[in-house]
Amino acid sequence: MTRRGARPPSLTALSVIVLLAGCASSPNPVMYTVEPVPGLQRSGVPQVIVLEQISLERYLERSQIVQSSYYYRLNVMNNNWWGEPLDAMLSRVLVDELQQRLAPAVVVSETGAISPTAGATVSVNILRLDEDARGMLVLEAQYGVTFHARAAPVLRSFRFVMAPPVRGVAGEVAAITTAVGRLSDAIAAAVAVGPRAR
Repeated sequence: MTRRGARPPSLTALSVIVLLAGCASSPNPVMYTVEPVPGLQRSGVPQVIVLEQISLERYLERSQIVQSSYYYRLNVMNNNWWGEPLDAMLSRVLVDELQQRLAPAVVVSETGAISPTAGATVSVNILRLDEDARGMLVLEAQYGVTFHARAAPVLRSFRFVMAPPVRGVAGEVAAITTAVGRLSDAIAAAVAVGPRAR
C-alpha cells in the first residue's frame, strides 16, 4: 500500500533494483588453470633460451574460457574463467615445460625481471584454442626459434586435435593441458636440432 502523497517507484528504479538483486545472487566464477606436463628431454641446446611474449588471436583475449568458435558463432563459458590472463598462463607453462625438456639449459620469459643474453629465442603465435563442431579440442599455433649463431630462424606450423577425456569445461581444460604439452615437445625438438640444421 502506498502512503498518501508518496509517488510509486518508476520503472527505471525498479529495473535498477532487479539488476542489483541479480548481480548480488550471481555465483562466483569457477577458475581454471593449465598444468605443466613432462616430456622427452633434449640435449645439445643453447645454454640460455628466452621465450618471447606469446601472441594470442584476439577472440581468446578474455577472462572467460572459449568453448568453441565454429559456424560463425563464438561460444564463451561465462561463469568459467582462466585464473590469470591466458597469454601469461601459457607463457608460464611453456617456460616450465621447456625448462624440463631442455635442461640443463636455462629457460626464461621475456616478460620477467631477468634479461640474459639468449643463445636461442622462441616466439609463439596461438591461432586457435577451442573445440570444433565435433567437440574435439583444437590447438593451432605457429612457432619460431631464432639462434644467436645462425641467421635464418626455424619456423614451423603446429596443429593438434584430440577428444577431451570428459565432457564439459574440465574436459576441455584437461585437453588444453595435453595440447600445450605437445606444443612444448615440438618447440623443444626445434631448439635441439635447429643449430645443426642446414
